[in-house]
Amino acid sequence: QVQLVESGGGLVQAGGSLRLSCAAPAYTLRSYAMGWFRQAPGKERDFVAAISWSGGMTTYADSVKGRFTISRDNAKNTVYLEMNSLKPEDTAVYYCNADLTMQGVVGGPSPSDYWGQGTQVTVSS
Repeated sequence: QVQLVESGGGLVQAGGSLRLSCAAPAYTLRSYAMGWFRQAPGKERDFVAAISWSGGMTTYADSVKGRFTISRDNAKNTVYLEMNSLKPEDTAVYYCNADLTMQGVVGGPSPSDYWGQGTQVTVSS
């Protein structure tokens, strides 16, 4: 069982920045593709960004392209989501996801994936 722990959420004004982190304290993430999803109140959980196990491939939802950057440091066993030019509509609980392939991450929940508990991001106007 891979335990994922997100951190870095908080309250920020529109136009501001935050960096989320996702770590696996007791497991190596080197073999996993990783991703970030978000869920706003009353809405479904939506894909945000994904990165391959090596970091060589990334993909983003259209709504965050050019503003968010996903990266990973396999030596630190951590994945990051750098969020710039934040908008009120970015307000959500952000979840970290690990799966065996990029397709697995982008496709959402699957039998082979793991999820963190989420971190709240609130963007005020």
